[in-house]
Amino acid sequence: MSDTNAIIKKANELGYLIPAFNVAYLPMTEPIIQAVTDQDSFSLVEVSRVDWEKMEAKSYQAVYEEYMKYENKAHVRLHLDHVPVIDEDGLEVDYLAIVKDAVAMGYQSVMVDASRLSLEGNIKATAEVAEIAHAKDVPVEAELGAVLGHEAGPPPPYEELFASGKGFTKVDEAARFVRESGCDWLSVAIGNIHGSISDALKDQKKPDARLNLEHLQKLADATGIPLVLHGGSGVQQQYTLDAAKIGITKINVGTEIRQAYEKTLKATSDVVKAQQAVYDSVTYLVKDYYKIAGIQKQVMA
Repeated sequence: MSDTNAIIKKANELGYLIPAFNVAYLPMTEPIIQAVTDQDSFSLVEVSRVDWEKMEAKSYQAVYEEYMKYENKAHVRLHLDHVPVIDEDGLEVDYLAIVKDAVAMGYQSVMVDASRLSLEGNIKATAEVAEIAHAKDVPVEAELGAVLGHEAGPPPPYEELFASGKGFTKVDEAARFVRESGCDWLSVAIGNIHGSISDALKDQKKPDARLNLEHLQKLADATGIPLVLHGGSGVQQQYTLDAAKIGITKINVGTEIRQAYEKTLKATSDVVKAQQAVYDSVTYLVKDYYKIAGIQKQVMA
């Protein structure tokens, strides 16, 4: 059976998006896997440090254990998302210890986010993670540029951010970064934003984000590897489909399915109904929004 990196590369060649669904609450795991399987598609199940520190995923160990109850490697793989070197509160994180543990545990791909460091610092930290992960044939995702949204306080107005290109990944830096860091996939900033994690803003609808596709084309040409879109919830559909043809392969989805779970649980106090809301949301995204129902055999080829 194909390894995770081979699947992502194949999807990249075919111009398909591979959603990576964030587990903010452990009961979300089962309906994500079931929905993807029922659509005969392929996706990643992922957990970020934010999910266990500021949501209710508990820990990456807990998510691994929950995932293993329902694992179906033909349709889903487990990804460790967004382990920062410096977190959204400006605190240092023991990222190497987390990555080492997750790789040993059985995570099938990992991400280190050293984007708050200098370019040189980001390259060094990513290379350290790549050395650990590649020894176990585990692919590594990194981030270059500033995908805003997780910082304390409200983000700048979206239109202002997009027009200014603030935080956008620089093409020349991306080429050097991929060459020197050893990363397999690269998360880029091209107009996408994370959903807010602050208590005051996390329930609000995200802005309808756009993507600078011209800038994306330059990044794809410069790097030659699958690119990643963080903050996938709320990105206008045609932009995501067009981006897949240019070079975006992995797209992270957190806010949309998390809010479906939270709103249903709040309204009904019924975890099973909240799980159904996640199932319905993932089904809609896979089938209707990203249009990747039935791709399993193609990306596994």
